[in-house]
Amino acid sequence: MTLASADHARAKAFYKDVFGWTPFMEMDDIAFFDLGGIVLGLWTHEGLKSDSQTDGPLSAYRGGALAYNARSEGEVDAIFAALKAKGATVLKAPARTEWGGCSGYIADPDGHAWEIAYNPGWPIGLDGRLQLPTS
Repeated sequence: MTLASADHARAKAFYKDVFGWTPFMEMDDIAFFDLGGIVLGLWTHEGLKSDSQTDGPLSAYRGGALAYNARSEGEVDAIFAALKAKGATVLKAPARTEWGGCSGYIADPDGHAWEIAYNPGWPIGLDGRLQLPTS
């Protein structure tokens, strides 16, 4: 997944400082983070606009959210406390859900929404991957 950023240095610092992720590859206007089977690319608005040959203004898409699945409700609370202490914008504080877990949302400096959630029906294996139901 690739997110466009208005300020590349600020966005890169956010993901390094708030989530603790380190880029495995960087160029002038793009950085790649290995998220264990998924790669997050942070690119400048101009770089993504040029690469995608998009005409007109390019801004962060606000009609969606990325998600981080935690191993427990306590981990969700701990992640939120750490994110808030590091200056992340809390969109919705963690709360119990009708599906039996808990969920909350934060925003990165460009307004991309991240859900931090615990779903007891989707346990996380030793390899860090979700164990999704087969049927």
